[in-house]
Amino acid sequence: MLGSTYGTLTTNSRHARAVACGQAPGSAVHVHSRAAAGGTAEGVDDVDVSGRPLTAPGHEQDRVYHPESVALIGASDADGRPNTGITRQLLAWAERVGARLHPVHPSRPAVFGVPCVPSVAALPEPVDLAVLLVRDPLPVIEELDGSKVRFAVVFASGFAETGPEGAAAQARLAAAARGAGLRLLGPNTNLNAFEKFRDDLDGPAIALITQSGHQGRPVFTLQELGIRLSHWAPTGNEADLETSDFISYFATRPEVGAIALYAEGLKDGRGFLLAADRAARAKVPVVAVKVGRTETGARMAASHTGKLTGSDAVVDAAMRQFGVIRVDGLDELQDTAALLARARPPLAEGVVVYSISGGTGAHFSDLATAAGLTLPALSAEKQTELHQWIPGDLSVANPVDNGGHPVGDWRGRKIIDAILADPSVGVLICPITGPFPPMSDKLAQDLVDAAEQTDKLVCVVWGSPVGTEDAYRTTLLGSSRVATFRTFANCITAVRAYLGHHRFTASYRSPFEEAPRTPSPSLRKVRDLLRPGDRLSEHAAKQLLRAYGIRVPREQLVTSAAAAVRAAGLVGYPVVMKASAPQLAHKTELGLVRLGLTSASQVRDTYRELTDIARYEGVELDGVLVCQMVERGVEMMVGMSQDPLFGPTVTVGIGGVLVEVLRDAAVRVPPFGEDQARAMLAELRGRALLDGVRGAPPADVDALVEVVLRVQRMALELGDHLAELDINPLMVLERGQGAVALDALAICR
Repeated sequence: MLGSTYGTLTTNSRHARAVACGQAPGSAVHVHSRAAAGGTAEGVDDVDVSGRPLTAPGHEQDRVYHPESVALIGASDADGRPNTGITRQLLAWAERVGARLHPVHPSRPAVFGVPCVPSVAALPEPVDLAVLLVRDPLPVIEELDGSKVRFAVVFASGFAETGPEGAAAQARLAAAARGAGLRLLGPNTNLNAFEKFRDDLDGPAIALITQSGHQGRPVFTLQELGIRLSHWAPTGNEADLETSDFISYFATRPEVGAIALYAEGLKDGRGFLLAADRAARAKVPVVAVKVGRTETGARMAASHTGKLTGSDAVVDAAMRQFGVIRVDGLDELQDTAALLARARPPLAEGVVVYSISGGTGAHFSDLATAAGLTLPALSAEKQTELHQWIPGDLSVANPVDNGGHPVGDWRGRKIIDAILADPSVGVLICPITGPFPPMSDKLAQDLVDAAEQTDKLVCVVWGSPVGTEDAYRTTLLGSSRVATFRTFANCITAVRAYLGHHRFTASYRSPFEEAPRTPSPSLRKVRDLLRPGDRLSEHAAKQLLRAYGIRVPREQLVTSAAAAVRAAGLVGYPVVMKASAPQLAHKTELGLVRLGLTSASQVRDTYRELTDIARYEGVELDGVLVCQMVERGVEMMVGMSQDPLFGPTVTVGIGGVLVEVLRDAAVRVPPFGEDQARAMLAELRGRALLDGVRGAPPADVDALVEVVLRVQRMALELGDHLAELDINPLMVLERGQGAVALDALAICR
């Protein structure tokens, strides 16, 4: 038994990552992992209406990175064994962090001169961290029950990344960890948490989270450029501890200036958003590469991790909603995280491009403007001041072109200081496309010296492909105040993220804290409408909307031609008539909608036509709707659906019969406030329709926003009962006149 339990850890060349056991949230109300609850269930002291916890996380992961005592189970010093190298690294790490390390092996008296104990039961003291170098970790985890171990790290592979059988084994491992009362990192993790970090660097640090250890290497090597790293969390298969746990933890660490994340999948979407919310409240930026933008990427990520990647549009929107900065490449991850960790908050949004070449300045300015950066024209007074040192035939409005020669003498520093003194300037960017000593050396030194004297951000793009020049390696990289980049694109991406992050956090309010804590009276009104698996007819779906305060047209459901004529008189001509049945999702295609009926005879004939068509199509009607006709407005759509990762989501977009063709929509994950509802509208390509085009009056945007927020309330309260809601079209009337839901579809869960 002891021999198999403490045997050698096997390696796995597939180096896969997989989903931890547990069901992804599919509804608004569900039990969160301890990650979402910020530690333990006892730490939850309040929840919102959807059942999500609102408390801040504890500091329990301190014991992973700064343990007082460590048990190394399966330790070895035998030549050629995989565990030997790991043991050597763990011994060195324990010495660096000041931890007492206890090797555990059933037959060895000592490992590398450190006395061994034969079993977990023989440990001389409770330990903060147990590191398992064993082939089968389950018996060891069970053995740790009652031994007061706080954390365990499992390197072994062969779990959920291998398929259903491995996933079942991983579920047993997670259950054993819960039963033992400990937190588990892994399985299928690696040694990244125990790397040797440079301790001679100062300033705010980057904390790194990766689901694939190799993908964190570019960020880790930033230390060689003088950028501090403080932690690395290799989350592996995330049977227990997951990405959100470490975001929450790192956001509380005073030394952490930014969190860099490489994610192949998210285990718990809601837990991730709670963690992102905590980081936003702490003003700690999270920069993320999230695999799965394309169908191929999503498929490969799933095969690598066994996780749900989720709809990428929802992932992207949810990250923006909570201030997570999503980038595409590892080079962008390292450059953006480095800038955000080290730069002080901006004093202004304006960006000035300063160069020795008009062509370079124009090129960079085009790219920066296209990316959404603000390049303000410098004032006439400032331009006059700059022309003291720059020839009068050169442009100094922005970009500023110095022509080259002023860089080589006393004028160079004067120009830089004058630009930075302008109150509209928050960022100065100097692209240096190639070295040209001694002028480039002088320019680099002037930029570094000026950066030391200002609270504004100074960025340099060093374009030389060589990168061995002294001006780059020593002067620029030796400065903690200048942000140095190698490409235009990475500089622009990082500066845009820097300005956006500080703009976002300056006005950020936690939607979880502001979300309603108690159900609305509307919930009681609609319970009888919602039966599991049912598809509601348009009439029933509109009753659902009406209960939540969403305006619908005057209408009556009738079952005879005579009743239809009476209803038209009460509703008021002209009227619309529609067949009504739960299974009718697309009535127009079947010819089951008639518009603009103006007489009793038309209504009578139309009733017969609609019922005949329905009979021919084999549709059993619950009646025919006679509706008020609303003719003028902007057709929009608002809806909710269930995302397998995040639960209920809310969508708004351009509506009407071309909704599937245009695909012009924006999505958010509840809870969110009015600011996010308006931001959704700003993302639409067809947003200008709401402002009035071709002589049309502006639409009632406030009413549209109110409908979005009411649908969100439905999503929060009915997420367990409602699979899908589609309001299309929602006719947004002229400003001040409201919005009317002309059609609706609802499907129960």
